[in-house]
Amino acid sequence: MTTPQLEQQRLLIGGEWVGAISGRSFEKFDPYTGEPVGSAAAATREDARAAADAAGEAFKAWSTTPPAQRRELLHAAAQLLSERAEEIAGATTEETGATFGWGMFNVKLATGMLSEAAAQAYSVTGEVIPSDVPGLLAMGLRQPAGAVVGIAPWNAPVILGTRAVATPLAFGNTVILKGSEVCPRTHAAIARALDDAGLPSGVINLLSHDSADAADVVDELIAHPAVRRINFTGSTRVGRLVAENAARHLKRVLLELGGKAPMVVLADADLDEAVAAAKFGAFMHQGQVCMSTERIVVDRSVAEPFTKTLGERAGALKVGDPRDPETQIGPLVSQAALERVSQLVEDAKSHGARVVAGGKAEGPCFLPTVLQDVTPQMRVYAEESFGPVVGIIPVDGPDEAVRVANDTEYGLAAAVFGRHVPTALEVARRIESGICHVNGSTVHDEPQMPFGGVKASGWGRFGGRAALEEFTELRWITVQQGSREYPL
Repeated sequence: MTTPQLEQQRLLIGGEWVGAISGRSFEKFDPYTGEPVGSAAAATREDARAAADAAGEAFKAWSTTPPAQRRELLHAAAQLLSERAEEIAGATTEETGATFGWGMFNVKLATGMLSEAAAQAYSVTGEVIPSDVPGLLAMGLRQPAGAVVGIAPWNAPVILGTRAVATPLAFGNTVILKGSEVCPRTHAAIARALDDAGLPSGVINLLSHDSADAADVVDELIAHPAVRRINFTGSTRVGRLVAENAARHLKRVLLELGGKAPMVVLADADLDEAVAAAKFGAFMHQGQVCMSTERIVVDRSVAEPFTKTLGERAGALKVGDPRDPETQIGPLVSQAALERVSQLVEDAKSHGARVVAGGKAEGPCFLPTVLQDVTPQMRVYAEESFGPVVGIIPVDGPDEAVRVANDTEYGLAAAVFGRHVPTALEVARRIESGICHVNGSTVHDEPQMPFGGVKASGWGRFGGRAALEEFTELRWITVQQGSREYPL
């Protein structure tokens, strides 16, 4: 019996779906079964240069299109994405091990992002600025920046791949989506929806590559003169490399990086609500979310009942095949990820942490894990686990809670639970994070919200009007009316 030939995912360059110039490709395997699920064209520097050339050429016309045309095309792409939701969710499961529900949620939010971007097409406005020069009309005008490189990760592939390109397109930029080698078909579905919606040739381009070629492809894109903006979502380690490279070329970069989100549970918190948010925030998509609740900083007076209930609910989650509609926790994305999470838990246990729930792997999955009495001596206290693991840290009062919540290099998302909202809000204001939710989970996103972090979680903001600052150029233009006297 022969293995069926799997269709190769192609690149999109200048309006054409093509193979890599080198002819190379790479295979993709299902994280749960280990079976091959497809192959993709492996771009190199030559393909990256061709994609940037195409985006640069297309920018000349696309940057002058009326907002109504851009809005209409983005709405059409959103409709196509929605119509193809089940197909895309299936690809997400095959490539990343995500549950089908996570894939469908991805498509739903990504559809909203395209619709929000369409609405933002008319937000590229300017202002008249008072001048002290007689007869001078001074204006601040925003214009499209140029070609934008969007570097998207695998963990929320439809959401984050769409976010990387949607608002740049709405504001009149052209884009190159550099997809993840983990999910080439899923990221290609975004580009295909935009291409099928009728975007002109070269406005949307897509690159996939073998992992060994990632640095070369990104270097070629950043160095290309047509590229004026880069946005990157991924690890802090790689984000630093992207930022260093962009700095050499004096190019602006938007970074949304790692996290170690704390959830503070005050003494007066509604424990049922706090446990529900913690279960969702820590274990949704196996904890493979940048906003995942990784540390629960809980007042000592309520730590015992909170921990007991969270452990019970974590232990009740169904773990297994992501294709099973009843599965709540699927596999981690790779064997390396599984081994790393296992090492973090074993290290915590060796330093005195108590396993309340989970604590071990089952095949390619890791059981939802609650660790009690986590201390700074443990790796899991500071390192982002990117797995279904949450540590509980008891504290005495709000001041210590704030100190522990801020005892991290990261600053993406956070949450505070307390019935007395003014107190909880004051605690939230003291936490060093780009995002903080009072009486809500750390895992929360909406297309129109300013999304981004501080400290080692990056800089800049995606979402709504906040993205206008990232993906347009602000120009000062004047018109002199009447004669003007000069000193020379």
